[in-house]
Amino acid sequence: MSDQTQPASGSHEDVRFNASVNILDGAFFGAALGFASFTTVIPLFVSLLTNSVILIGLATAIHTLGWQVPQLPLAGRVGRLARFKPTVLAMTIHERLPFLGLAILAWYLPVLDLKVALILAFGLLVWQAFGGGFNANVWQSMIAKIIPESLRGRFLGVQMSAVDLLMVGGAIAAGLILDRYTSRIGFTLCFLLAFAAMVISFGFLSLTREKAVAPAISPDVRMNVWTETKRLLANDSVFQRFLLIRMMFQLAMVAFSFYAIYAVGELGVSVAIVGVLTGVMVFCQMLANPLLGVLGDRTSHFIVLFLGILAALLSTALAGSLSSISGLYAVFGLAGIAMSVGWTTTMVLSLGFGDPAEQSTYIGMSNTLIAPVTLAAPILAGLVINTFGFPAMFQASAVVFLVAALLSLSMLRLRPTARL
Repeated sequence: MSDQTQPASGSHEDVRFNASVNILDGAFFGAALGFASFTTVIPLFVSLLTNSVILIGLATAIHTLGWQVPQLPLAGRVGRLARFKPTVLAMTIHERLPFLGLAILAWYLPVLDLKVALILAFGLLVWQAFGGGFNANVWQSMIAKIIPESLRGRFLGVQMSAVDLLMVGGAIAAGLILDRYTSRIGFTLCFLLAFAAMVISFGFLSLTREKAVAPAISPDVRMNVWTETKRLLANDSVFQRFLLIRMMFQLAMVAFSFYAIYAVGELGVSVAIVGVLTGVMVFCQMLANPLLGVLGDRTSHFIVLFLGILAALLSTALAGSLSSISGLYAVFGLAGIAMSVGWTTTMVLSLGFGDPAEQSTYIGMSNTLIAPVTLAAPILAGLVINTFGFPAMFQASAVVFLVAALLSLSMLRLRPTARL
């Protein structure tokens, strides 16, 4: 894991330009995810179609599941690409267009049978999620190529802050829209605005400068991804522990997707206030991303991982023992810090394992291998909620985060001087 600038990243001017346009891509992508938040707006939309907490939780989990599943099977193909950008642009359309479909569905919701609408909604969510998943490995590989390793923590931190900045505005606006208008008009407007932001985001992404280089994996070399996966897992104990922590993080983080439903359904919080709470969560993400990115680049990203797990532990523990509605602000704020680490820090760590020929496989493993946990998490959470209630599910998540925090401490002992 070297800090040396990769020749493929181009000149300093190219690096600055690529950082700028990709930060703007992320910013408008974030605006879209504010208007159509998978933490609040999507669960609330699905709750119009079903009372099942399992299905509501699954609607959020699909977004993550679709991102994770395709990455490892595509690793070999990604490693053979001389340029990543053409594939990124072709694949990313499938994670953007479904928001237009959701807007159309929301508009025609009053004349549709609820079961049909639920099937259509999940179909669009699956399309969006797996569209992102088919793009995920090649997009991360492109970022690893155009951004030098020594700058990745800072770049991803700033990019995610830009994502979060516009997401805050989108989330608050979405809350006001849903509070002011009927469900039909409100959700239609939210999804249309999300799609418009996605179009602008695509425009900036298309400006990325990328030079063709010799593929990391020669087209003449036959590589079985699953054999390579077994080899790398067997020989890399650090990655084994990292993967286990990611699984625990993913399992317990499902609690965050139920915060909005709990606030509205159990605590009587208005939809407008939920929009503000989402804004608080994203604002905390925005602050945490660059600060933790710089901290990770200068010290160790494993330290940042521990801090993020600690924030998640405090968030879920507090959610499980709320005595006042005002405590929700701390719950959502700490969740924002945890989500920053769960996305940015784990991505930086994933990009740092292995040599160039192994990189796409490591990226795939760090995502695809935790997909079964992503699928199981909302089902388990729903069963706990139905049997014991929301607070019990939040408390169970806190216990899982506690175990993950202890395991992350062992990572620090394994690699006390690591740059990652």
